[in-house]
Amino acid sequence: MLTPIEVARGYHEATKHHPYRYARSLGYLDWATQPDPFRRYPGAPLFLLPFPRRDESPPYDDLYAPGRIRPTPVNLHTIAQFFECSLAISAWKEYQGERWALRCNPSSGNLHPTEGYLIAGPIEGLSDAPAVYHYRSDEHALERRTQFPLAVWQELTAEFPSGAFLAGLTSIHWREAWKYGERAYRYCQHDAGHALAAYALSAAALGWQSRHLEGLSDEDVSTLLGLDRGADFEDAECEHPDLIIAVYPGGNNDIPLRLPRSAIEEIKKGRWQGHANRLSTDHQDWEIINAAAEACAKPSGEFQPHDSTCSPVETPAATGSNGPGSASLTRRLVSARRIFLQRRSAVAMDGRTRISREAFYRTLSRAMPFPGTIPWDAFGEPVAVHLAIFVHRVDGIPPGLYCLPRSSEAFPSLKECMRPDFRWERPAGGPSELPLYLLRAGNFQNVAGQVSCGQEIASDGAFSLGMLAEFESRLEKHGAWFYRRLFWETGVIGQVLYLEAEAAGIRSTGIGCFFDEAMHELLGLRNRQFQSLYHFTVGGHVDDPRLTTLPPYTDARRRLEGPVPDP
Repeated sequence: MLTPIEVARGYHEATKHHPYRYARSLGYLDWATQPDPFRRYPGAPLFLLPFPRRDESPPYDDLYAPGRIRPTPVNLHTIAQFFECSLAISAWKEYQGERWALRCNPSSGNLHPTEGYLIAGPIEGLSDAPAVYHYRSDEHALERRTQFPLAVWQELTAEFPSGAFLAGLTSIHWREAWKYGERAYRYCQHDAGHALAAYALSAAALGWQSRHLEGLSDEDVSTLLGLDRGADFEDAECEHPDLIIAVYPGGNNDIPLRLPRSAIEEIKKGRWQGHANRLSTDHQDWEIINAAAEACAKPSGEFQPHDSTCSPVETPAATGSNGPGSASLTRRLVSARRIFLQRRSAVAMDGRTRISREAFYRTLSRAMPFPGTIPWDAFGEPVAVHLAIFVHRVDGIPPGLYCLPRSSEAFPSLKECMRPDFRWERPAGGPSELPLYLLRAGNFQNVAGQVSCGQEIASDGAFSLGMLAEFESRLEKHGAWFYRRLFWETGVIGQVLYLEAEAAGIRSTGIGCFFDEAMHELLGLRNRQFQSLYHFTVGGHVDDPRLTTLPPYTDARRRLEGPVPDP
């Protein structure tokens, strides 16, 4: 009988793409079984959330300046803003009578397997009692699944700062498997990471801190969110537990990473309302995904996040508004909310746009887990993902293949595992805090496209990259569940890159289709010590003029926070 780690490793190997053998899928889109993109709980009370009458969010760059944004109170309006800027619909697209929604949080294929939840104490205008809610992105609303006594809430959050609440994430694997088949489990984990970062950055815009509660097991998360209530999912696709974060207006990140099991059990005893809607009329079952999900379930027991074998880069917390090494950079005044809502995945790159050296370095700095910066404080340690970067069109940076180790201890291991003829030279004039190394100079545009399943979008951007995870050692140390966390980390990086591209006036997109072993061979990786888990491209985008863009919520003006000022 295979161990959970062997199952996780086997899933990963079986779902690799090769030039002449892709991971298994149907090979076509079965439109008759296309999943409903919105989970609903009919029978649960629905509370429509208000919209802000004006954008009062801070400048986007201030998100990366610790202490600059004053905490706002936790109330109905700020909770509404928290979800609007993280998981809400950002626009509708229309073409020849067909409409589909875009959301603030990215998703592979725009399929959105990730669902959001809120666990909070009494909130005026929402509930007099603590409750568990499901977030409905199609309505920008909360469905109240259950209420529970105040004493239970006080026990649950006794060691948290005043005003704290919990935000959860789950995955519906079928939404991705409908299109992508066996590789879908990977993409669900990417999207959980995207959503985690979306939560953390949205919270930061309100002056709040957040922290992933890494000590919770999947059983804990399932119980808290009502996912283990079989009758509520009868004939409906199940949701798999991902994670829960604590969000709070002040204090520090020295908070408990677990919750009292006794309080969790008391919440389970409550009267739950609503039954999950069925998303598809029929399903193609992918047993390999079911086996991977079972093997990678997070067990009970304390996870030790602070890992001396792989810590973040030893750099002081960011000063100023633009991050380490950026004192000369201009503080951009575009609002955080605007960046959150305008985030899009590029469908094509123009192959011409160049970006400045400053924009390139700032983007990479934002992807570094510098202490005291978001979303990295929310995600926690250990750092286990590093970047292999193809530079195509960056002013002042020679084209070539580069490496960015994201932890102090990763450099020797990466250098030892990669090709012996790589140069490992620091570019002249780069920020001292940014450990960027040139491996080989030259034009890598065709190579970047080839390893990304022949997609020109990887070669037509200003730069593209692959995310390399410390693989075998992490699974052996932490268990099979850490396979998911590696992908979450890549998703967090991806969301940071998405937003930074928007702020720079360009665009980006995640690339889930790449030839795993071709990327490893390019770098000289011969075993599973490092594995490429996610690719990305950044550059000048090409819009599709055939598409019409429509507002996200047609009733937004009726749900403003108070009277609308006269024009």
